Amino acid sequence: RKAEDLCRELGVSTAAFYKWRQRYGGLEVQELKRMKELEEENSRLKRMYANLSLVHEALKDAVGKKL
Repeated sequence: RKAEDLCRELGVSTAAFYKWRQRYGGLEVQELKRMKELEEENSRLKRMYANLSLVHEALKDAVGKKL
């Protein structure tokens, strides 16, 4: 089947289809699941780092003002 027909049937653009195919084309289901888990863990760690850096900056400001 043509990519255009599949995209029309699924309701996605052809650009999105080719981008998806380029990114996930040769991966197995297990690999996709693991990649999804790693992306979720990475985003969780980024949020944790952002929160800690905010707390660190707030503490630096509090100590600096007391002096």
